[in-house]
Amino acid sequence: MNCEAAKELLGAYFDDELDLVNGLEIEKHLRDCAACASALERQQALRSAIRAQAPYYPAPPELRRRLRAARGESQRRWLAPQWSLAVAAALALAVVVWQVAPRGGPAVEQEVVAAHVRSLQANHLMDVPSTDQHTVKPWFAGKLDFAPEILDLSGKGFTLEGGRLDYLEGHPVAALVYKRRLHTINVFMWPAGGEAPPKVDTRQGFHIVHWKRSGMEWWAVSDLAANELAEMGQ
Repeated sequence: MNCEAAKELLGAYFDDELDLVNGLEIEKHLRDCAACASALERQQALRSAIRAQAPYYPAPPELRRRLRAARGESQRRWLAPQWSLAVAAALALAVVVWQVAPRGGPAVEQEVVAAHVRSLQANHLMDVPSTDQHTVKPWFAGKLDFAPEILDLSGKGFTLEGGRLDYLEGHPVAALVYKRRLHTINVFMWPAGGEAPPKVDTRQGFHIVHWKRSGMEWWAVSDLAANELAEMGQ
């Protein structure tokens, strides 16, 4: 990839919108090209400055009232009498299915793998890079409604690299990043009841280990060998 091609893709890369192939190509180019890497850093600095310094203006009460009224009128037009009963029945059925459907199934596995791939291709592997668990854990304070358990597993051959916020199953979760040799391991966790021993699965060429312990649900995903990844659940 040359600089001209990289410039055309830099915006999409910055917004996490590139596919895996182009994402890997531009990351390789950025490692070798100081000019394009500097352009990306300027975009990152601009976004950080906007987030930190741009003023926030709440909508006036009258504008909020008019928007709510317009939305309500639109919904009333859409929910004509002949559709109301059917929609109500469909919503009731959806609530029942959501309440009784088992969690932790293939859909969650797909989300976990997608989050892992996204972190590798989008230059957003870590929000807080650190090998110190006492640095990573406080970073999550105030960003989640639970305190993630962060273990030092370096003695077992898993080196903590840092952490970030991610979004799975419709809510924010903690994502911890470990390394074993050259393999990156994403470990996702969020509160959940019950206990479950580690279960190993494979999806899209990645190995996944799922377990529950101490009021938390855990998912580890990597291209690391399945038996090695399973050690994390032990």
